[in-house]
Amino acid sequence: MEIRRDKYLNDLVVRKGNGMIKVVTGIRRCGKTYLVFDLFVRHLIESGVPEDHIIALALDDRANVRYRDVDALYDYLMERIGNDRGVYYVLLDEIQYALTVKELRSKDEPPALYGVLNGLLHRRNVDVYVTGSNSKLLSTDVMTEFRGRGDEVRIHPLTFAEFMQAFDGDRQAGWAEYVMYGGLPLTLSMHTPEQKASYLTGLFEEVYLSDVIERNHLTKSQELESLLDVLASSIGSLTNPSKIEATFRSELHSRLDADTVKRYIGHLGEAFLVSEATRYDVKGRKYIGTPKKCYFEDMGLRNARLGFRQIEESHIMENIIYNELRARGFSVDVGVVDRRMKNNGHDERRRYEVDFVANLGYRRYYIQSALQLDTPEKAAQEKRSLNLIEDSFRKIVVVNRVMRPYMDDDGILTMGLFDFLLNPNSLD
Repeated sequence: MEIRRDKYLNDLVVRKGNGMIKVVTGIRRCGKTYLVFDLFVRHLIESGVPEDHIIALALDDRANVRYRDVDALYDYLMERIGNDRGVYYVLLDEIQYALTVKELRSKDEPPALYGVLNGLLHRRNVDVYVTGSNSKLLSTDVMTEFRGRGDEVRIHPLTFAEFMQAFDGDRQAGWAEYVMYGGLPLTLSMHTPEQKASYLTGLFEEVYLSDVIERNHLTKSQELESLLDVLASSIGSLTNPSKIEATFRSELHSRLDADTVKRYIGHLGEAFLVSEATRYDVKGRKYIGTPKKCYFEDMGLRNARLGFRQIEESHIMENIIYNELRARGFSVDVGVVDRRMKNNGHDERRRYEVDFVANLGYRRYYIQSALQLDTPEKAAQEKRSLNLIEDSFRKIVVVNRVMRPYMDDDGILTMGLFDFLLNPNSLD
């Protein structure tokens, strides 16, 4: 069964002919190529675009290795376009392959590839789409170099709703599979746990980890691997580089300092392996620098890193909710609410956490992730921080059970996990 990625396809369709370079970013193997080279190309053809006006090059393909040379790439594109005034669609997949090692490491000189892209921008009849797997190279550098003429479309591994389009089984079985092996599309074509585990483990080591090491010419690869283990074991927990440094010193007898930890986490973020959620003081309306929470882009990759041993559903559920919100386009922070009270005649400040503060335009939602609400005490505990928020934005508890959504007297909406994940309008 074909997996429709309608949101991302529409993101590309509405950007056609906008005079910008469409930059499609996301972790490797999450479906960028399928989106651009299959779904989007099909849309173009069905819209009447002649096939010879679609120039698609996958630069990670050995058959196209000669086009990694930017002069050869430019000559090829100009030869294909010629003097034809019809609209041409140029699709370049994994463009980081057209950068030299020297260009990847340089912080001063823009890569020669940018000159090629800039030349295409100057042709009114050329519409450019590029994909890649490094956020600094694409999201930051391209946007800076082209001064507002780069337009990013960020895609993610399959959401649970997308996953269920192709999963042969009911929601409960699908959830068990998704929690364990994540949402990289190729896992759905594999039939045994051994196949999936081997694929994800090999992918992590041979693709993601080696990419990070090579792109950033890291010498302490063992420390990077140990850091990944620490981050994978602590999803949903507050942490900071200084705390991680202390862990390395006491338990691993490593001298990896806090600045290096921070830099390494930045590299993992640039490769889309992890994301950081910053703490936000809801009442004070300000950000708190540290500690932060770190979440993995895909649960299968996280679990593979730990040898599929630490499957704590509460933390994984929280990570999946975070990823779902990001996939829907929200920016996501960790909320903090302070409450002052008297204790034995003394003023005391207590701090309560809101799992997620999700923002998109004028919309905001406060969301708690709860594995279960099996007692009144547990329900009160999960809702305590939400009840302390005095603004009018919607407050939601997502619980891992099948249930009808209901609103309590305090205006807090409680809904089941599947209702949240499978209904794209569940927050409204």
